[in-house]
Amino acid sequence: MNDSSQKQRKLADWEAELRKKEMDIKRREDAIAKSGVQIDDKNWPPFFPIIHHDIAKEIPVHAQKLQYLAFASWLGIVLCLVFNVIATMVCWIKGGGVKIFFLATIYALIGCPLSYVLWYRPLYRAMRTDSALKFGWFFFTYLIHIGFCIVAAIAPPIFFHGKSLTGVLAAIDVISDSLLAGIFYFIGFGLFCLESLLSLWVLQKIYLYFRGNK
Repeated sequence: MNDSSQKQRKLADWEAELRKKEMDIKRREDAIAKSGVQIDDKNWPPFFPIIHHDIAKEIPVHAQKLQYLAFASWLGIVLCLVFNVIATMVCWIKGGGVKIFFLATIYALIGCPLSYVLWYRPLYRAMRTDSALKFGWFFFTYLIHIGFCIVAAIAPPIFFHGKSLTGVLAAIDVISDSLLAGIFYFIGFGLFCLESLLSLWVLQKIYLYFRGNK
């Protein structure tokens, strides 16, 4: 009899605790709803979601094309940095030294998320909210991005150690030692050139859009 009473008491305590937690969760949800804060679910890339990205639903129709162009620019710099790692790995295998490979890996690990946080995400939010402040931040950081792409396409040794970036100067130097590595470097040089041109085009388009909305 005592065992049955104890079980009922424990069950009642457990139900009370559960109701308390449910009420606490509901209070938090209500507070978030009242404050207007939106919780964005991670949905991209589809096979391993790490960011929230939904241009078709969240960006105004008249601005979606520009946002897709900017997204292509961000994917472009990711491609450039990843290919840069591959090219330096080939150069390392061909006797170029392991240091350039590690430096290229650092550039990719830092550059890919940093470009998303510093300029792509602010632009995404600027397009959603039409915030002049966010547009201003985007223009500032995107100019830095363009500057990096141009310098990377040249890869002067005064800025970067040896052949850690696949710019034209590094490509000319590498191809004299290894044809295969040189080909990879020239492809990387071409990618950085294309990214620079695309970024300049995106900057012009978004600036005209920003001026037209103000």
